[in-house]
Amino acid sequence: MEQDAVARAAVPGTVRGMVAQLATLGLPAGATVIVHSSLSRLGWVAGGAQAVVTALLEAVGPAGTLVMPTHSRHLTEPSDWGNPAVPQSWWEVIRSETPAFDPRTTPTYFMGAVVECFRSFPGVLRSAHPTVSFAAHGPDARRITDGHTLDDGLGEGSPLARLYEADAWVLLLGVGHDNNTSLHLAEYRARTPHPPRRLRQGSPVLVGGERRWVEYVELADDTSLFEPLGKDFAAITGLERVGPVGSGTARLMRQRALVDFGATWLSRRHHT
Repeated sequence: MEQDAVARAAVPGTVRGMVAQLATLGLPAGATVIVHSSLSRLGWVAGGAQAVVTALLEAVGPAGTLVMPTHSRHLTEPSDWGNPAVPQSWWEVIRSETPAFDPRTTPTYFMGAVVECFRSFPGVLRSAHPTVSFAAHGPDARRITDGHTLDDGLGEGSPLARLYEADAWVLLLGVGHDNNTSLHLAEYRARTPHPPRRLRQGSPVLVGGERRWVEYVELADDTSLFEPLGKDFAAITGLERVGPVGSGTARLMRQRALVDFGATWLSRRHHT
């Protein structure tokens, strides 16, 4: 994979170069921004994931707040697993023995090297949801990560809704809208002719210092709609900025405009 990154890059990506590219893209100093990323799609970067995180922190500066999804979907109900599925005889063992979610130590799951690096940076705070947590660094970090509700963890009680209130930016680094978690908030806000389907979920958490398996509900999402939604947002509103970061493609937009557009787009989709 590193060989592919070298082949894609005309020159190495650097902290200084990426900070300049982000400024050219239009990310302002002092911004609150949620970032989704793929290190390999940025070409070869001197310093790897650490350099990308450093560049992002320098780009927003001390007055800005950097946010990333730090999801841990390996802490879910094992009977629902399909990639890979596990034998039914394992389910109760997994429920009773999997370590509880700990914001300080639980690793992310298939979120990428940049996210995994960011969650351990000094000063980073992480919300307490066992499967769809978010990490943040900056003056608004605590307000964004506090109070993350267990039920509907990507809805109104989530850091996504706090980002909406802050009129934050969304930055996609080398990834498309299928990785854009803000569109889950649009799913919650879409008006559908029937109540949206919710799934029963379970995870190991700490309650009063004691490990427990708790159950909660979440929306049955459909990320297959996110790419066409994102393409329509860019084409219809003209509010998506596109430019290079490293040797990859970055997309920058306001989260509030995207979520509002997405909720309307999904509402119309459900009524057709």
